[in-house]
Amino acid sequence: MSRKEDPIGVFDSGIGGISALEAMMRILPGEVFIYYSDVAHAPYGTRSTEEVIALVRDVTEKLLAQNIKALVIACNTATGAAAATLRKELTIPVIGMEPALKPAAEHRKNGSILVMATPLTLKQDKFIRLMEKYGDGAVKVPCPGLMELVEQDDREGEERYLRQLLARYDLARVDAIVLGCTHYVFLKDMIREIVPPHILITEGSEGTARQLKRVLEREGLLNEAGAGQLILQTSGTEKDLEMMTRLIQRTSIAGDMNKNLNPDH
Repeated sequence: MSRKEDPIGVFDSGIGGISALEAMMRILPGEVFIYYSDVAHAPYGTRSTEEVIALVRDVTEKLLAQNIKALVIACNTATGAAAATLRKELTIPVIGMEPALKPAAEHRKNGSILVMATPLTLKQDKFIRLMEKYGDGAVKVPCPGLMELVEQDDREGEERYLRQLLARYDLARVDAIVLGCTHYVFLKDMIREIVPPHILITEGSEGTARQLKRVLEREGLLNEAGAGQLILQTSGTEKDLEMMTRLIQRTSIAGDMNKNLNPDH
């Protein structure tokens, strides 16, 4: 088997990265993807940077053991904490995510930009540098607990949380909302119903998928002739796999799907 046919490893602290996975599978239909959900150690967003780096290294080792040709960190928090470290340590491409602040800044007129993210993402150096470049009018909106509501598929809780959160802001003076966590992408339609139609809602999944394709092409690793496949793995339980499967069924992802529990559990 050529290196082109090797799988791409994608991971998140939970199931939110499935929103990025959907874009990757749509843009790269010939690839084999292993999606690893480290739900046993979620959430990452309230941990220290050092803890997140250690957890990311552990997941990466599990994926490297399966001969992945590239690694995608489908988590804004883990990208900010560990992507630079992994790029120094690994020989395969490492693709990360960041809040889609640039398109929001390009759309901005005279209003503000609400950047919804985990508390740790908003504290990280990577995000601070992003704010320095594109952050005129941007307001940090930490969302502790929101990721967990998405993981639990608690629609009533999600809506109650979002309405209370967004009621703090004069939405008539907001030009854009940035969804700075992959979990929040599943709330996009709900947010769209709550906020005025003039507000642009941005997220980073499409940009990450396009960057992955560019890197694979550059490295001669793109598999255009493959049939496409998805393998689900988790540090959690069978119940977590079922939740991942239900979430995938809410997306446009197609193709074969295999489900594996982490053999350590």
